[in-house]
Amino acid sequence: MRSLLLSLLLTFAENLNFSETQLEEILSQPLTEVLNSLESQQELNSLNTNLLKETLPTAGGVLAKELPPFYNWLKNELGVKRVPDSPDHTTGWVIGFVHNQESLTHLVELHRPVPRLALEASIPRLVGLFEGVEDAQVRQEWQKAIAALCLVLVVAAREQDRAAIAV
Repeated sequence: MRSLLLSLLLTFAENLNFSETQLEEILSQPLTEVLNSLESQQELNSLNTNLLKETLPTAGGVLAKELPPFYNWLKNELGVKRVPDSPDHTTGWVIGFVHNQESLTHLVELHRPVPRLALEASIPRLVGLFEGVEDAQVRQEWQKAIAALCLVLVVAAREQDRAAIAV
């Protein structure tokens, strides 16, 4: 369990502009607080959306190739019950987010049924899907974007777990 947390924190620290200590603090906060925080806004605003838009075909190719085995792993190894049938939905959502057509709150709602531990275990592997992208700048920007979106998901999942325990 501790190695899972370390792997998650390391993935976020390597791809986002937060230290492990800052990340532990962020992960303990309510979602609205994180979404409204200056640090989170700066991190999201620092994404190079022009580069992301220009390289959507690259990301789409990576996701089309890498997501089906990732989904199988989620279903068969982590026991996630609701897994997309194809990479089209995820690719479409990422494109929509880059074009400011999808919201973080919608992303959170889509992922509410995913158990927190499965979500946290999957993030290093999901961010790692882009390791094969040869252009370092493109690879790093996509990994940063995916990490930033996943950070929000983990904050929401942890908040949901805390609320369930409090009841």
